[in-house]
Amino acid sequence: MGDPHEFRVLSTETVYEGRVISLERATVAMPGGGDSVREIVRHPGAVAVVAVDAEDRVVLVRQYRHPFGVPLWELPAGLRDADGEPPLETAKRELAEEALLSAARWSLLTTSYSSPGFCDEKVLIYLAEELSDVERPAGFVVEHEELDMTVDRVPLDEAVQRVFDGDIRNASALIGLLAAAQARVGNPRLRPVDSD
Repeated sequence: MGDPHEFRVLSTETVYEGRVISLERATVAMPGGGDSVREIVRHPGAVAVVAVDAEDRVVLVRQYRHPFGVPLWELPAGLRDADGEPPLETAKRELAEEALLSAARWSLLTTSYSSPGFCDEKVLIYLAEELSDVERPAGFVVEHEELDMTVDRVPLDEAVQRVFDGDIRNASALIGLLAAAQARVGNPRLRPVDSD
């Protein structure tokens, strides 16, 4: 018998392959004996950006989210779906596409596993500062939910209160806003911007 904490994958099977996600069924040998079937949502990963301007206002976008049937307040964010694009470059692109902004200073606030019990989505949440206006990137087409998306700037303290009021519920926004607020008062040591 192997290490008592060893989990071994005995088999995997792709059940569904979609445009963004796939569903995999894995049979895993349990350390105490026997095996168990796990269903895993495979996801390309994502980035989110806490963009804070010189007046300590954070950029929020309001976008319709079909699973809940309502628009949600979120951070500028997007999938890591461009082959070979480093996550920081994805964050820069998403900030330009969604908020028409660029930033001179970038930090990695934190990395989040959205729902590790069944999904491998990893979200890197960046802090973007020293903002300036930019044109929408060439070739980017605004379509679908983004046609109705609105952009607002809210004082960071107010955005944090909106988390506690239940007005902001998107997980990346919750994590990013609270991390940015803590970074302002606690001065934590942030990881290098190219970390994962």
